[in-house]
Amino acid sequence: MGATPHRYDSEPTEPHVIVLFGATGDLARRKLLPGLIFLVLSDLAPAIHIVGSSLEDITDDEFRDIAWDAATKFGQHPLTREEWESVAGRFHYVPQGAGPEALAEAVADAEKDLGEGALRLHYLSVPPKAARAVITMLRDAQLVERSRVVMEKPFGTDLRTAVELNDFVHETFDEQQIFRIDHFLGKEAAQNILAFRFANGLFEPIWNRNFIDHIQIDVPETLGLDRRAGFYESTGAYKDMVVTHLMQILAFTVMEPPTALEPRAISEEKNKVFRSMLPIEPSDVVRGQYAGYRMEEGVARDSDTETFIALKVGIDNWRWAGVPIYLRTGKKMAEGMRIVSIAFKEAPRTMFPAGSGVGSQGPDHLTFDLADSSRVSLSFYGKRPGPGMKLDKLSMQFSMNEVEESKDVLEAYERLLLDAMRGDHTLFTTAEGIESLWERSEGLLLDPPPVKSYQPGTWGPNAIHQLVAPNAWRLPFERAWREHR
Repeated sequence: MGATPHRYDSEPTEPHVIVLFGATGDLARRKLLPGLIFLVLSDLAPAIHIVGSSLEDITDDEFRDIAWDAATKFGQHPLTREEWESVAGRFHYVPQGAGPEALAEAVADAEKDLGEGALRLHYLSVPPKAARAVITMLRDAQLVERSRVVMEKPFGTDLRTAVELNDFVHETFDEQQIFRIDHFLGKEAAQNILAFRFANGLFEPIWNRNFIDHIQIDVPETLGLDRRAGFYESTGAYKDMVVTHLMQILAFTVMEPPTALEPRAISEEKNKVFRSMLPIEPSDVVRGQYAGYRMEEGVARDSDTETFIALKVGIDNWRWAGVPIYLRTGKKMAEGMRIVSIAFKEAPRTMFPAGSGVGSQGPDHLTFDLADSSRVSLSFYGKRPGPGMKLDKLSMQFSMNEVEESKDVLEAYERLLLDAMRGDHTLFTTAEGIESLWERSEGLLLDPPPVKSYQPGTWGPNAIHQLVAPNAWRLPFERAWREHR
């Protein structure tokens, strides 16, 4: 397994014991265990031992069977039985009920095998309510030194709970030890936004309110609750997706150039975006709930939880003042997509004759597809071949699959695990950033508009069209992505 030419070309980091809490859960099976197996086998990561822990009382061998099953069902990389057998001994298990002493002993045994200088990475793949118990267990097990802790979303449910959670974690871990993970930022496509903006003289000069009319960040999902009613009922689309994923992508899209591509500089520019964000007005929000949601198992029959949300936000700074930014996400929608769309201001049409078609298909757009295939499209008007001046909307498209290094693309969690082991905070969220976002959300959380019903398989409630008027949503697209051959 060859190394990826990226930030990881620096000196290899110290060996690591990765303590995975929630090791038998859905996220661990789908993403973390397959990713860890790949990293153990690759030459990208240092020497690693994994200590799994969860509420289930199982043995090391049973945990290894779970890991093998996860890798064969959900892994992004081919894995032979021989490869697995060569690393299976690096996977260990301690039931959470065994207590902090048993956990400390398992970590100490793994560290003996790794040798002097081994570090610890604690991954909390647990519900928010369980995070405090895990932090306490790590403190009681004396596993805080030489360690970092990775925390999953959501980071609180409002400003008060976010501050309380951050204060609680800071009693045990310093901010530099804490990595609040957002897997959207681990995707190659999300980082390509930074490269596209700041490495190209063609686009950076026009990346402002003088040339850009509006921005859309659209993440519809076709999936439903997937047996997560207990979590979703207390969370909803805004807390589950917007405060975490969509706002982080927004920051990458609109932030000022950092002084360097290093963690502190990038975090500071993202935090400036959040501080500049106008408070979210309930009148600029459409909340939706798909028909049949209240009949799902575990959902209250009078539930007001939104499974869909669309909103307009504004950034009150010199670069973006007056430019509306539209965010949309929801469950059981028409298609599953992840796009950022930049709409440029339209040119004057006075020179073109009536009926030429100019302006008939909306403004020119630059679109980033944040799916794993990672694509970029630039749409523009061009002359239709033939007599007369008839214009059509054309596009130039690029797919990451077209480059030779596409096989080296890391899955988001693999990249973020590597960054956390290296102490690189570039793609992680800070306490200040999270608290700023909850502060701007207070008006919406205190007085949310009522949910509007929408049919599964659609693009959401009809009110979304009034929200963006006189603009229009980019999805569904006016043209299909061209597939790479």
